[in-house]
Amino acid sequence: METISQDVRYALRTLLKSPAFTAVAVLTLALGIGANTAIFSLVDGILLVPLPYSKPEQLVSVTGFYPKGAFAAMREQVHTMDAGAYAEGHEFNLTGLGEPVRLTGTLVSAELLSVLGARPELGRTFYPGEDRAGQDNYVILSHALWEQRFGKDPAIIGRSVQLEGMSRQVAGVMPADFHFPSAKTQVWIPLHNDPGNVPTYWAGDFMPVIGRLRPGASIPQAHAEIRMFQTHVGALFPWQMPAAWNADVSVVQLKNAMVSGARNRLFMLLGAVALVLLIACANVANLTLSRSASRQKEIGIRSALGAGPQRLVRQLLTESVVLAAVGGFLGLVVATFGLSLLKTALPVDMPRLMDVHMDWRVLIFTAALTLFTGFVFGLAPALQSSRAVLSETLNSGGRAAAISVSQRLRSSLAVGEIGFAVLLVVAAGLLIRSFWALSHVDPGFQAEHVFTAHITPNESFCSHPARCLTFYRSVLDQVQSAPGVKSAGVVNTLPLGGRVAKRSLQIEDFTTAQAQAPLVWLNTVSPGYFHAMGIPVLSGTGFTRADESGDSLVAAVSATTAQRIWPNQIAVGKHIRFVGENDWRTVVGVIADVRAYDLQKNVPDFFNGGMIYVPYSPKATLEDGRVPAEMTIAVQTASDDAQMGATLSGIVTAINPEVPVNELKTMRTVVSEAVSSPASTASLITAFAGLALTLGLIGIYGVLSFLVSKRTREIGIRIALGAQRQHVLWLVLKEGAKFSLTGISLGLVGSFAITHWLSSELYGVGPMDPVTYVGVAIAMAAVTMFACYVPARRAMRVDPLIALRYE
Repeated sequence: METISQDVRYALRTLLKSPAFTAVAVLTLALGIGANTAIFSLVDGILLVPLPYSKPEQLVSVTGFYPKGAFAAMREQVHTMDAGAYAEGHEFNLTGLGEPVRLTGTLVSAELLSVLGARPELGRTFYPGEDRAGQDNYVILSHALWEQRFGKDPAIIGRSVQLEGMSRQVAGVMPADFHFPSAKTQVWIPLHNDPGNVPTYWAGDFMPVIGRLRPGASIPQAHAEIRMFQTHVGALFPWQMPAAWNADVSVVQLKNAMVSGARNRLFMLLGAVALVLLIACANVANLTLSRSASRQKEIGIRSALGAGPQRLVRQLLTESVVLAAVGGFLGLVVATFGLSLLKTALPVDMPRLMDVHMDWRVLIFTAALTLFTGFVFGLAPALQSSRAVLSETLNSGGRAAAISVSQRLRSSLAVGEIGFAVLLVVAAGLLIRSFWALSHVDPGFQAEHVFTAHITPNESFCSHPARCLTFYRSVLDQVQSAPGVKSAGVVNTLPLGGRVAKRSLQIEDFTTAQAQAPLVWLNTVSPGYFHAMGIPVLSGTGFTRADESGDSLVAAVSATTAQRIWPNQIAVGKHIRFVGENDWRTVVGVIADVRAYDLQKNVPDFFNGGMIYVPYSPKATLEDGRVPAEMTIAVQTASDDAQMGATLSGIVTAINPEVPVNELKTMRTVVSEAVSSPASTASLITAFAGLALTLGLIGIYGVLSFLVSKRTREIGIRIALGAQRQHVLWLVLKEGAKFSLTGISLGLVGSFAITHWLSSELYGVGPMDPVTYVGVAIAMAAVTMFACYVPARRAMRVDPLIALRYE
């Protein structure tokens, strides 16, 4: 311990004597260690930390989706686990407390919170049976809602609140750290299980199911039981279910199911920052080798005085570890700020993002990484320097040999830096090209000068369809008469808005081979919607004001839907009807395809029937037989009017002050939010690639500067003997080009082997995209040659007289 203490003190004195070297090395390491610590904090909080529930290892997820009726059958027939189901994304109006507020809620089975082992902060969770019709008038509040709207009043338990015009009794308040299934949830409401309402009981929300394994049960046993259940659950439905429905259902750990979508992206970011750290280590190793060249006499004298190779290596490694420790400490500061930026930059819907923070696991990781980093960048220079002996350091020949070995090592490190940088730049290039392609997809609608707002009257308000239709007609009439408005319309599911409405479709003259009723995405729109959104009508007509009465049943289909249902036929004039309807609808128009779900596809694959439009009328009902209550208004304006939000809110409030207006945004914003996830990934990888490239260029510059400084006398003699300065310039550039091109080649080969992991993150470009690879190779060659040019130009200007007196 005394010797180690002595080595540490000596290391600190040595580093303080070289403030420039120490500052550059510490900052380089701080960036590398800090970036790795920040990304590891994400990996730790999202992938590694156990779920914040009782005995989380017993929690599992059923990968299929089931309606209420099928879930009820599952609870009776599955015995390996206690099951709970939930349907997120529902919204409710909170009224009676001043200005109406729109809340995001999750419908849950009565047993769900007990299955999770979640305990309320106040009150209780739901009792068994409180999700049955007539017994489900309860609500549980999130801590944030309780604090913001009810002032943390402990007497809230047992009081009634008005949600969607219905009085619900507050059963409990959940703790501040409870965010299931996501941080968006503000209220939990029991499922409304009513077997008598066949459409909602068997065709309403298809819900994910979670379970807690019973004592003695295992995941393979639960998996086998669910597979057996799936073989006969389809027979319970009032209609024939597709054979592919939940065909690949399985049982997995709940934590793995929750983070499966983020796993690859996080590992990709972790790999990127690991490469940045390796490049930083190579850079500091190069700096250390440059510095060790000036310490050869010191090391030789220490060796002559009796210090063996092991003692010298230990001392030099101690210096490296001390240097890394300082860098690691500053890296924690970098990581703290970096983590805050990451949590802001990443999509808010990333699972468990709220749980991410720097804890003891992160500190242990940083300590281990710091120690590892010290050894990585310090070992090679230490071994190289320790080989010096007195006979080799006190004469120029020995010094020249040591310098030659050092130069080869430095060049190898620079080649590695360039190779790693190329790999990251290729990845960034692929993601940027993918993001560019995605952001330039034609969404099928006009994103410019269109303002939208979500209008949400209570469902009870629309229990009388005429009242609801009159309300929206009044809103549209007043909006269309507002200054600067060209046209306006309403829709129940705005493209890229995250809301979906589905119906099963029957088609006239369907062949027996097409016996399954297709599932379609149902859009209920007002007559002016297509014009307001700039969606072309390809054939036939759109809807008229007369269609709002519901006397004539009409529909329109998307272009892809028309081709899918009636290939090589004219869709206009064909007849369709929704399951549960008696009368046929006439197709009056074919509408251009719209990217409704996301920018990568029009509709999800399970909508095998495509997209159908119907006019907003008393006959435009959802699966439960109700006319849509919540609608989104789209207003086409002459220019981007910042006051349009206030205008819309004022019009709605004047007509009905109990109706909230929220999600006021332009369609440009909606499109931008649709690419937020790939944009965040691309920007982070690009930032890491830029950092890696900068460090790599610094490495090349350092190697060539060292080469020029050690060949100053040779260059002076060459110039004195008549060598042209352009020849000297080419001599140095050729040395730099040699390992630059080697590094680029190795980096491209590594990219070919690794970038297939990016396939799931790419759109419109493949992982082997030749344009990206060729472009990166040319760009890297250009920037590395520029880094080589600076020391080469300095070599070209060497004065022969000064060079001959060098050393």
